[in-house]
Amino acid sequence: MRQPPENLTVAITGASGMLFARHLLILAEADRRLQTINLIASDSALRVLAEEEGVRGRSNLAEQLVGKKSQKIRQQNNDDIGANVASGSYPTDAMIVIPCSAGTLARIANGLAMKLIERAADVCLKEQRPLVLCLRETPLNKIHIRNMYRAADAGAVIFPLIPTFYNKPPSQDEMARQFAYRVLAHVGLEQKAAYRWKGK
Repeated sequence: MRQPPENLTVAITGASGMLFARHLLILAEADRRLQTINLIASDSALRVLAEEEGVRGRSNLAEQLVGKKSQKIRQQNNDDIGANVASGSYPTDAMIVIPCSAGTLARIANGLAMKLIERAADVCLKEQRPLVLCLRETPLNKIHIRNMYRAADAGAVIFPLIPTFYNKPPSQDEMARQFAYRVLAHVGLEQKAAYRWKGK
């Protein structure tokens, strides 16, 4: 079993599905095994967050998303290519991009690290650290499929933003929460409340 990470990077990009990012951050913030969460949001993410979740501005983004002030979440500027997570010497244990836009996937897959999100992802790949890309796009064209292959071939995990239905989630929040449970488990942070199929 993978050692639970203590230092996690979470990136939010400009694709639909911000409810999933919110629930993942809430769960990660509450997980005592995690000491630090470096949060990066792209400019496009801020626009979609405003439209889908009513989150306004950048200054207190973490507080707006998790509903309280957090000593654990450290917000990073996507324009700051010299931030801690841009270096392989910084001890990031894993990185999750949720939701991951097709544009972000393309830049990661092709090594175009012009912003901090792509650079942090590139660092995870070169240092062979877990990188999970929760892609949110449909339908997929051949460029998307090729980029998924390139990213996976480089070491990323393609974890499409597809919720489960076999657990009969009673609400969108529960659907998003269960997906977040699965993503966190994939990087070594299993959650006790996660639904587990037992068969019939």
